[in-house]
Amino acid sequence: MLKCSTSLWSADLTNLGADMARVEPFSERFHIDVADGHYVPTMLFFPDQVKALRSRTRVPFEIHLMTTDPMAWVEPFAEAGTDILLFCLDSANDPGQVLQAIKQRGMRAGVSLLITEGLDLVEPFWEDLDVLTIVGTAMGIKGASMDETVPEKIRAARAIIAERGLKTEIEVDGGIRRNTVPRMAAAGADWIVPGSLMFGEDPAEMRRWLATL
Repeated sequence: MLKCSTSLWSADLTNLGADMARVEPFSERFHIDVADGHYVPTMLFFPDQVKALRSRTRVPFEIHLMTTDPMAWVEPFAEAGTDILLFCLDSANDPGQVLQAIKQRGMRAGVSLLITEGLDLVEPFWEDLDVLTIVGTAMGIKGASMDETVPEKIRAARAIIAERGLKTEIEVDGGIRRNTVPRMAAAGADWIVPGSLMFGEDPAEMRRWLATL
């Protein structure tokens, strides 16, 4: 069954603690997007904020760096209580070095692939990946529809993972809608990153629906 890494970007940011508590029973982890205003034209979340939120829940925190220098953020977010640290593959000069730095700080590590990027770019790093996040929309945009290339990319990633006996989890971030999630599940995704699908609906009813896929 698909698991939920619930995106706090879609929570009520004026009452974040209460909104987290409302959906916590229906979320396996919280997905926190971090944007520096350079990699994408958005600014989102920061280490001190994440540290403050850490005491509000025991649910694991998954930080998704949408920044121009992911290495610079490894230590601050480790100190803030991050469990999983993801970064955009094309944002790092040496992705392997960033993956190793994340693991050395005791966190699980992953990368995200833009809709324009193929799985061939992941080839040197599969053994170090705990999570592969397949981005389903243009990066840094909320509310867009899923790109039609996503299900095939999921299937191709699932085939590689199975063939090599890897434990890498496949997560899909972007375009998470009632009409797209069944296609993601059928293609072999392990996780989705629901935003409005979680916060904009009855989360208990949504999870019952998700269990039927």
